[in-house]
Amino acid sequence: MKSFKDGFLWGGATAANQCEGAYNIDGKGLSVADTMTSGTSAEYRKITLEQDSNYYYPGNNAIDFYHHYKEDIALFAEMGFKVYRMSIAWSRIYPNGDDEVPNEKGLAFYADVFKELKKHNIEPLVTIQHNEMPLNISLKYGGWANKKTIDLYIRYCNTIFNAYKDYVKYWIPFNEVNDLMLPLCGFIHGGILTPETKYFENEIKDDDVNRRMNALNNVLIANAKAVILGKSIKSDFQFGTMTCHITLYPRTCNPKDIFMVQQNDLVRNCLCSDVQLKGEYPYYADKYFRDNKVVLDLSKEEKEILKKGKSDFYTFSYYQTICESVEDYGDSTTSGNIMGGIENPYLTVSEWGWPIDPLGLRYTLNKVYDRYHVPVMITENGLGAKDIVEEDGSIHDDYRIDYLKEHVKAMKEAVNDGVDLIGYTAWGCIDLVSMSTGQMTKRYGFIYVDVDDNGNGSFKRIKKDSFYWYRKLIETNGKDI
Repeated sequence: MKSFKDGFLWGGATAANQCEGAYNIDGKGLSVADTMTSGTSAEYRKITLEQDSNYYYPGNNAIDFYHHYKEDIALFAEMGFKVYRMSIAWSRIYPNGDDEVPNEKGLAFYADVFKELKKHNIEPLVTIQHNEMPLNISLKYGGWANKKTIDLYIRYCNTIFNAYKDYVKYWIPFNEVNDLMLPLCGFIHGGILTPETKYFENEIKDDDVNRRMNALNNVLIANAKAVILGKSIKSDFQFGTMTCHITLYPRTCNPKDIFMVQQNDLVRNCLCSDVQLKGEYPYYADKYFRDNKVVLDLSKEEKEILKKGKSDFYTFSYYQTICESVEDYGDSTTSGNIMGGIENPYLTVSEWGWPIDPLGLRYTLNKVYDRYHVPVMITENGLGAKDIVEEDGSIHDDYRIDYLKEHVKAMKEAVNDGVDLIGYTAWGCIDLVSMSTGQMTKRYGFIYVDVDDNGNGSFKRIKKDSFYWYRKLIETNGKDI
């Protein structure tokens, strides 16, 4: 049986806005993520365009990676990480997005992080924009709905490509780029403000699909331009896509369910990566745009840019699968990453109601590799759960080990199927702020951080049982699951 190749990139993933903290330190400006208050699975996070003392903003301090990065990277190294997926906060480099010169203290911070990673022989995989657009770009320009934002982003890319070309080889221009296909992601992914931009999950009421799709079009143009620019600066730079892959199943064998899922899967999961890896909009996009009265502002020159700026490898987040049907199943639904679906009677769900489906990961890996035939990396996967610190300081998270163990088995089966899987970065390798709820109690990490949903705690780092399990997994290159 084939297994993981030598040099497989085992590691973990975080995002700056969910772990760094230091939101107003050393010249950093506000990002769109900094406007989001705390929430719960039952109460939406609010969006306030100025920080309001009546609310708590969990990203302000997060887990304070900004001041703990040496300690955290040493723990990653102890686990044996080969790669660390992280993001650069755009507003730490250009506080307003349109500043004339970059913030030198921001540049110095990431240089120090990369030096620390290099000291421990950990390869950085850098997301350039992970829900961290400078708020000023949203307020002043309308975010990605304005083509001027492309130039601002490319200037930012030019700065970091040149600053870190000796430290970083692998780049992801945009996190979960396809989430902009959904109305609720207009602000956090696209910087698009509407009268209903008051709650994280309540932007659908005033959504302008034409504006949002043109914002996505501008993102895809910027993605291609970043690839072209990066390779002109250093030819061995490698660029990955990043898709939030919500794998869809038809709820029944009704042909209408089958066809519905096929069409939704193409638009939801394939459209963006088709552009990024094939260099042009796919055939089915035209009908989707016509049906939704979308008129793309896409010039002949920009079409050529899309062709020239194709990405090198495919990455995606995978947490769950969902079911869809033309029939109404009422309250028989599940929650999920960005979107939920109809309950699948064959699956159990997590504490937060997310379906657990390891075989779905094998299915997805085969699907995307068959479609693109480029190296594949899983850049987010994990289980959000409440952890209990025992009196002796130990944390027995067997539930997380069980979840990850079954998904790694599915990965190994996919490799045996013939998929060119090159890496795996578990999401929230150290506890961090949940994007959807703003909670700390929804924990993913191998490393516990002593801070609660209100920012109280010692910020002490504690190794969970899963820390030692993952260390053994990496040490044996996936043989000892």
